[in-house]
Amino acid sequence: MRIGFPKEQIIKRMVSENPWWTAKTVGKLYQGMRRREYFKLLFPLITEKRVKRALVILGPRRIGKTVLIFQSVEELIRKEGVPPKNICYFSVDTPTYNGIGLEELLQLNLEYNKLKKNERELYIFFDEIQYLKDWEIHLKSLVDSYPYIKFIVSGSAAAALRLKSMESGAGRFTDFILPPLTFQEYLSLKGLEPLINSKQDKAGIQQFHASDMKELNKHFINYINYGGYPEVSLNPVIQSDPGRYIKNDIIDKVLLRDLPTLYGVGDVTELNSLFTYLAYNSGNEMSLDGISQNSGVSANTIKKYLAYLEAAFLITVVQRIDQGAKKFKRANFFKIYLTNPSLRCALFSPIDEREAFAGHLVETAVFSQWEHASDALYYARWKSGEVDMVDLGGNTGKPRWAGEVKWSDRCTANYSEIHNLLSFAMKNNLKEVIVTTYMAEKYANIGGIGVQFTPSALYCYSVGRNLLKPQRKNYME
Repeated sequence: MRIGFPKEQIIKRMVSENPWWTAKTVGKLYQGMRRREYFKLLFPLITEKRVKRALVILGPRRIGKTVLIFQSVEELIRKEGVPPKNICYFSVDTPTYNGIGLEELLQLNLEYNKLKKNERELYIFFDEIQYLKDWEIHLKSLVDSYPYIKFIVSGSAAAALRLKSMESGAGRFTDFILPPLTFQEYLSLKGLEPLINSKQDKAGIQQFHASDMKELNKHFINYINYGGYPEVSLNPVIQSDPGRYIKNDIIDKVLLRDLPTLYGVGDVTELNSLFTYLAYNSGNEMSLDGISQNSGVSANTIKKYLAYLEAAFLITVVQRIDQGAKKFKRANFFKIYLTNPSLRCALFSPIDEREAFAGHLVETAVFSQWEHASDALYYARWKSGEVDMVDLGGNTGKPRWAGEVKWSDRCTANYSEIHNLLSFAMKNNLKEVIVTTYMAEKYANIGGIGVQFTPSALYCYSVGRNLLKPQRKNYME
């Protein structure tokens, strides 16, 4: 049932959401915020009008989607010269817009600003789009009916957005995934990038080194505890009680509201308990039967819940391969990582760099950097060994590189600790491998295999920095 509001009230709300129509700017609040590095990749997609597609920004709660939208509005006005009234923003979850379709909102904007639908420079932003029923059908219709308007939508319930955009938006939508902050972005937002020195080697490859590795590790642990969300990263008050902010405002809203609403989950306590179990065991190998036995929930229900949690960007499921890099026909075993290590710290407690579980969260942090890549990573496991990271990208299906995540320096002197990695490399004809450490940094040739030892914090920085480039490569530098 739609509870309608007077047209004048709807327009009043619309005007209040678009202050640049009169002030010619989004305001000092957004102007003063540092931009995420991902702005460099997002903004060209906003201004791309040669391809008639809507841009769908996907991502978890509270990672800065709305901030990036307002920063994009400012860029359109200041740098691109777009007339302010040619840019309109709607927060779809606003109660005033309850039950109003996207086209109706668009028509109100065109009428109020005396614009024509064939204007050459029109940008319409719909934020929190998932709160509109059948949004994807409405958006597809707008793309077809208004070819001169660029539509940009975003939302926090990524599960609905991703699934429905795949089903109904083929050829009409371009998806842009905005994950939690990388370690490189975290350092950039906090003005700490001077801790990293970079130079090109003779082959033209960018090499990164820390000016003070002990100091960098201190910030790396802070990143693991608090660093996935821009607001948490920059606010010491929130850091003093991350459970209240991250758990109540992010985790609970996804588990107790978004996913139950979208998928009709009846037992939210069951879903919440599963996520708590997965968060505590981030980085451990699991199976559907094993989780089912520990939780008392059927394997089929577990499989369904895992799909929901992964689509909502809370977890990543990493599939297993064997020693010869062959995939299994049945994925009986897999690893699950939190997409953001600070989720675990919010549920339990912040960690110290030397406590027992630190290594697992360092590994989680490494995998969270790779969330920004287009290709999935695997892990290898066989009867007598395991390798943490394997890239099977490319057309051959063969490993392009492999690596092991360590949070100590023992392996740089005791090569038996990386025996499994060396064995995997020999079997799959890999000439080089990567091993992350605590602080040690060196290169060694072990039995004809080049081993790059690099600190875990520096490796995370390198991955985040390089994944912002258009091309994908072996990020061993």
